[in-house]
Amino acid sequence: MDNKEQYKVHKEPFYQAQGDEITLYEAAYRARLPVMVKGPTGCGKSRFIEYMAWKLNKPLITVACNEDMTASDLVGRYLLDANGTRWLDGPLTIAARIGAICYLDEIVEARQDTTVVIHPLTDHRRTLPLDKKGELIEAHPDFQMVISYNPGYQSLMKDLKQSTKQRFTAFEFDYPDAKIEAEILSKEAGIELGLSSQLVKIGQAARNLKGHGLDEGISTRLLVYAATLIKGGVTPKAACRMAMVRPITDDADIRDTLDHAIDATFA
Repeated sequence: MDNKEQYKVHKEPFYQAQGDEITLYEAAYRARLPVMVKGPTGCGKSRFIEYMAWKLNKPLITVACNEDMTASDLVGRYLLDANGTRWLDGPLTIAARIGAICYLDEIVEARQDTTVVIHPLTDHRRTLPLDKKGELIEAHPDFQMVISYNPGYQSLMKDLKQSTKQRFTAFEFDYPDAKIEAEILSKEAGIELGLSSQLVKIGQAARNLKGHGLDEGISTRLLVYAATLIKGGVTPKAACRMAMVRPITDDADIRDTLDHAIDATFA
């Protein structure tokens, strides 16, 4: 298996389109425009990028960003071994060399001085300077930069700089409408549509509490977890409490409110 093939998405990921995002992404990729995907936690941003990499038959290299990530973690570093030192490419460098889609997930979690290294890859230059190695990489013609973040969850200290934002085209994602979300749960977990609709109803009740005691509502991802537990034999009430309520809050009043919604739905 060559270097590109190991990063290919070989099995079609399930993705339910909500609008014309697939067509628009394909247009952005044809022009090799950088893409930013914004939206709440667990609404399908990463699944969408994985699906597009599969559909375009392009390798995908995903980096889960965090506050300890340095520029060297992205571009590479020298390592010591028995023969002295050797250079090891980072994921961003590998993607630029082989022509992969490089997906930086939750980019605002990384330090701003780290994210600056992507700038030359997101404009007309399409280059990546490796200062420590004295090398300037010209990105492969198939290379594309993609980033994601949750704008509703970030503090001002963790927002993206305008100098970074204005290098990207952007998609605004949200949780699907009730009908589509129920279809997603039914497909993902193999449960019947009526049960999926009941889970979505509880999820929507929790989302209405965002800003009123909850930082984030129940994500589509957590709804799928609950549906999967139910498919595996767990009672709906227990599955909802385990997968949809307990992960998102430690507040007793909020928990009780959501537990009552579960009891009412599955009375």
